[in-house]
Amino acid sequence: MKVCTDACLFGAWVAKDEAMVKATTILDIGTGTGLLSLMLAQATATNSNPTKITAIEIEAAAATEAASNFALSPWASTMQVVNSSLQDYGASVVSSNEQKFDCIITNPPFYEGDLKSPDEKKNMASHSVGLPWSELTEHVGKLINEGGSYYVLIPALRSYTMQKLTEANGLQLVEEVLVHNTSKTLPIRAMQKFIKPTPSEKAQGPIVVKRSKIFIKNANNKYESLFTELLHGYYLHL
Repeated sequence: MKVCTDACLFGAWVAKDEAMVKATTILDIGTGTGLLSLMLAQATATNSNPTKITAIEIEAAAATEAASNFALSPWASTMQVVNSSLQDYGASVVSSNEQKFDCIITNPPFYEGDLKSPDEKKNMASHSVGLPWSELTEHVGKLINEGGSYYVLIPALRSYTMQKLTEANGLQLVEEVLVHNTSKTLPIRAMQKFIKPTPSEKAQGPIVVKRSKIFIKNANNKYESLFTELLHGYYLHL
């Protein structure tokens, strides 16, 4: 699977979030080649306490590639790949009472009734048949620590669906950024941050959601300043 601009933007946006910077345990659901995990490893590399990153991937060849990429990185000692479905992995963690996660990140499959590709590996990565959002959000709710943060990248038109499913599993939307190719186009993606509120946070009442937008390119077909600011640490030519 190719590395997409929106995924890179998502990783950079998450990497600068205060909760992510302070996290000691991170779960990357559907890591693919390991891009998001590597961006987070780079961002948290200077933490006084090493941040442990677990990346799960159902497709064997992709899991192997991610493991190779991790091994070749400067942060190999803090990263691991698990070749498993989220359903099996989540059940294992819950049944064995293993450590849960401070932060969870995912760029999940989102096509549902769309025409599929002849390539089954692409279908696994892009279509939600193997990982319906209802099951994704259910397992996120079980695998995240109280006070933890969940970050997700989805099509803008389906942002409300993700919000309702995630909130039904005990999390609260706190931030949403709509991603536009340019200022003259409709949003193509939504980057969302949810938290699993602590008792004290619940007692404070409803949370005001922070909403904003970001444009990838300007009228001159150059990267916008905010995009450049977020990605300059990851793109070699910025």
